[in-house]
Amino acid sequence: MAFQTGLSGLNAASKNLDVIGNNIANAGTAGAKKSRAEFSEVIASTVGAGGSGGSAGIGVEVAAVSQEFSQGNISVTGNELDLAINGNGFFPLIPLNAQGQDKDNPSLYSRAGIFKLDNAGFIVNNNGEKLHGINYSLTGGQTVGPLKIDTSSSNSPTASSKLTMQFNLDARAAVWNAVTPNTALTTYGTSITAYDTQGSPIDVKVYMRKVADAPGPPILNQWEMYTDPTSAATATATNITTMQFDATGKLVAPTGTVPITLTSPNAAIGTFASTLTVEGSTQYASSFGVTTLAQDGNPDGSFTGIKISEDGVITARYSNGRSVDACQIQLVSFRNNQGLQPVGGGNWIATNASGVATPGTPGTASLGSVRSGALEDSNVDLTAELVNMMTAQRAYQANVQTIKTQDQALSALTQLR
Repeated sequence: MAFQTGLSGLNAASKNLDVIGNNIANAGTAGAKKSRAEFSEVIASTVGAGGSGGSAGIGVEVAAVSQEFSQGNISVTGNELDLAINGNGFFPLIPLNAQGQDKDNPSLYSRAGIFKLDNAGFIVNNNGEKLHGINYSLTGGQTVGPLKIDTSSSNSPTASSKLTMQFNLDARAAVWNAVTPNTALTTYGTSITAYDTQGSPIDVKVYMRKVADAPGPPILNQWEMYTDPTSAATATATNITTMQFDATGKLVAPTGTVPITLTSPNAAIGTFASTLTVEGSTQYASSFGVTTLAQDGNPDGSFTGIKISEDGVITARYSNGRSVDACQIQLVSFRNNQGLQPVGGGNWIATNASGVATPGTPGTASLGSVRSGALEDSNVDLTAELVNMMTAQRAYQANVQTIKTQDQALSALTQLR
């Protein structure tokens, strides 16, 4: 029996060394999870009365090799498509068949977030397996499948339909007097660049001049606003509206938007309608200052890069300053992570013990968030593994000694006369 007991101990210690060695080898592998060999005692079966009956154990066996899914440290890389999961969850991946083609559904799951774009714009890992999620269309539709970013796309020009300005007009300014020739025609002014339907810029100049108060009660301070709506060197100013402020300096009128006509430098386009809002502007006894200049048009723009939020939204960025949500990363969770079966390449597959994959948006329910430009390190504690290796080595040597001692005992028996 001692030979069998010692041999089982050797096998168990050898398996333990294999597991420890694999942990050490993958200490630098992104997303790798450490494993642990678990053992159980082997008892010879007996026939007779219950209880221990004086039966001795006959060795040990490997009961299981389990993985520990504790969170690894997160290291910053700066690469936008390096993704670390901070918390629970796995990246769903679409496996390849024997011909290197995609299978229909995601059935591989990984914590290794090393991704890149292939020549077709799909987000893939080093094995060529595509990241699965939700793609957005320009019309607002959604499709579930491998995530793809069209790096050859452009952001089409959009005409400016709304101009927004917010400023403070100095309440101490003099009232404009058309009779006095030395009085400035304007008190203050600013400008904003708008765009026509082809993306051509239009320099819209806006001027304000203080005029006589509106009769009350209450008495309202008034300013006329007018504009040069073209990019021409000379143009006729067009009165837009009259702004009125109350005694506290708050804007009373206009409220909402004011219609304005813009003139394109392209004669084929001519003029087109837009709006202007000055809500939030004030008249305080302080220097004139502009706090907001905004408009909703843009010229044509080419793709410049992406940005990924913690909830997994991948936004395409363009040279015109615009950005468009391109796709949504999804994570999956399982009822029992310990039930997942490792298949190599940093991947796992689901089993009956793990339960089916449940997809969701990062940062919701039990799922962790996604951190772009970073990777999750292996959760292997190298110091602890080296100590475990020495312990396993001693166990191996001790079992060798068990076999050696039994051999010496048998040799002594054979020499009896």
